[in-house]
Amino acid sequence: MTRRISDEGLALIKRWEGCRLAAYKDVAGVLTIGYGSTGPHVRPGSRITQGEAERLLLRDLARFERAVATLVTVPLNDGQFAALVSFAFNVGEGALARSTLLKKLNAGDVTAVPGELMKWVNASGRKLAGLVNRRSAEAGLWARGSHISSNTVAARPAKPPVVTLDNAVKVATPLSGLLQAFTSGPAQVVLALAFVLGGGFLLWRWHRAQQEAAA
Repeated sequence: MTRRISDEGLALIKRWEGCRLAAYKDVAGVLTIGYGSTGPHVRPGSRITQGEAERLLLRDLARFERAVATLVTVPLNDGQFAALVSFAFNVGEGALARSTLLKKLNAGDVTAVPGELMKWVNASGRKLAGLVNRRSAEAGLWARGSHISSNTVAARPAKPPVVTLDNAVKVATPLSGLLQAFTSGPAQVVLALAFVLGGGFLLWRWHRAQQEAAA
């Protein structure tokens, strides 16, 4: 039995294909109807119902589901399978078969797929925002179901700054010299205190950054 696309993948295709119940020409000039259905059954002036559009989509997708299941030789979860079916439905199974994406995937480079998808954003020699957005959605669907590296390191909070006598001396020494230079009257005392507080804050920020960088 041929593997079928997930509901999430089907919704993605519907969203990006859109549904038009009257025949029209797509950006490549191909007569299209429903959810991107093409072929001899689509003629100028053709009209269908919503139910017919749904049935056409499921019929058309079967071909691309078989193509992905046949061409890909590594295991895929539902999200990954759906992303590739959407991609093949948009560009054609022949393009998928010849793609660098497929070569890298079948060689085991699973993480290369999102980047390879994003290379397929042109039609008639022009980069199209709609294709960029669709490829991004397919890459997102792929990534949500992607394999997790076995050497992933769990995130942990940064170490808090350690207060030691040595650290205190490092901060206090330059400040004591500044205080002595400005304490020769009331106004000077106020200025000195403001200067010391500002300098102390800057030194503390610098020291904190040094410790975080070393953590």
